[in-house]
Amino acid sequence: MSQETLVGRLNTVGVTALSDALDRLAISGQAIGILPVARGMKFAGPAFTVQMLPVGLTHGIVGDYIDDVPEGAVVAIDNGGKLDQTVWGDILTRVAHKKGVAGTVIDGVCRDSDCCVSLKYPVFSRSVTMRTAKDRSTAHAYGVPIQLVEVRIEPGDWLVGDSDGVVAIPAGRVEEVVAIAEEVEAAERAILAAVDAGMRLDEARRAGGYHALQSRAV
Repeated sequence: MSQETLVGRLNTVGVTALSDALDRLAISGQAIGILPVARGMKFAGPAFTVQMLPVGLTHGIVGDYIDDVPEGAVVAIDNGGKLDQTVWGDILTRVAHKKGVAGTVIDGVCRDSDCCVSLKYPVFSRSVTMRTAKDRSTAHAYGVPIQLVEVRIEPGDWLVGDSDGVVAIPAGRVEEVVAIAEEVEAAERAILAAVDAGMRLDEARRAGGYHALQSRAV
């Protein structure tokens, strides 16, 4: 399956159905607490991982890695959930947008949020603040395993985000996950159609197997 086709399918089903699919497969992939700067933002793509460390523990730089991020990738930044320093601002947003980067996910915070909104460049983070990470944290390494909240992200794992949050999918299982998510979406559409036709919701849910949609496969 081409990357373009996969991106389209992931964006179509969205993160709630993907989360249900992850639950069914017993994959921990929900990055709880990381949300879009503005509703309506969405992305899907393979992760370009960035590990931040406090100044003094590393001799890295703040954001020059952006030159190496390929088109269609998602920048995934592990700053340990820090809320007191930003690791993404308007310069990075403008460069990423120009390069065709799919989006940015931060276990931490961003700033210059109006810029990403005006450019319609998806940025997802724990919050926003004004204080820079310069002289506080630097990019220690990229292309390495990182953590987003409690989710381990390997370089190339797939990240999907929309108004409901962010999910991570292991690269080797992404087609399996999206197929199950599409089944979940189809079942829910059938339930709604039955209710619209006059069936009681509890009966429609039983008929559509609603209560087993997220149950772990055995």
